[in-house]
Amino acid sequence: MSDTQPESRGLGALPVIGALLDPPPTVAVVRLSGVIGAMGGFRRGLSLGSQAGVLQRAFKLRNLKAVALAVNSPGGSPVQSALIAGRIRQLADEKQIPVIAFAEDVAASGGYWLACAADEIYADASSIIGSIGVVSGGFGLQGLIEKLGVERRLHTSGDKKAMLDPFQPEKPAEVKHLKDIQGDIHEAFKDMVRARRGGRLKGAEKDLFSGAFWTGTKAMELGLIDGLGDLRAVMRARYGDKVKLRLVGERRGLFGRLRFGALSDAPAGPDWAGQAVAAIEERLIWNRFGL
Repeated sequence: MSDTQPESRGLGALPVIGALLDPPPTVAVVRLSGVIGAMGGFRRGLSLGSQAGVLQRAFKLRNLKAVALAVNSPGGSPVQSALIAGRIRQLADEKQIPVIAFAEDVAASGGYWLACAADEIYADASSIIGSIGVVSGGFGLQGLIEKLGVERRLHTSGDKKAMLDPFQPEKPAEVKHLKDIQGDIHEAFKDMVRARRGGRLKGAEKDLFSGAFWTGTKAMELGLIDGLGDLRAVMRARYGDKVKLRLVGERRGLFGRLRFGALSDAPAGPDWAGQAVAAIEERLIWNRFGL
């Protein structure tokens, strides 16, 4: 080795200086995991309120080459799904940064809505993908209160204010009203998928938008995703082995860590019933997809 080599290579030959002058490409990783929307009590679902700061910081990383969304969600609120997806697109367009989604166990219903915010979608061969539809459910409890000898007292102003009250028998007109609302939401969902997937969709719309869901392998055949692969492998293949995957998550103060950390799994006080109901509802949403 020549004695002049270090000088000719300059300060960039030093590892620290070299890293500063030629930093490795960075990919921000944002985890979108869980049910979307309010869950009640101390249980938190994904919402724009909880994700706005995370997304803002993700798109500000130095030497950023892409933002990767790690999606693991069975869906939930269509409004929050649209709001989060919309914010992702706003930032991606503003910063001119590509967004790539990776479905984990499930990216279905609202979870697939989130994935569609990306420019490309990858999944595992066994991931659950799709469920492009709208569902609402509840219980009819009028028979129960009769057996218990409970008198229902309900006073309203507005003849439709108590529509779909679970303590009253269902009325056809009220069910039709609900289905009309579901139809509007379904159309918005379909418009989102058409706009984001466009010509990549390969299946018939009557099947794609039926509310059915498929494995990652079948979803790729239908054009709902672009390929099979995990986040690390795909990003290294695209940006090199030195790519830095930077996880960007929520920042929580001490109160937040106490509230949603150590104590979050131990409901106490008068909210325990609400916690239990929220936990059951959350479990039922995941169960729709066999998870």
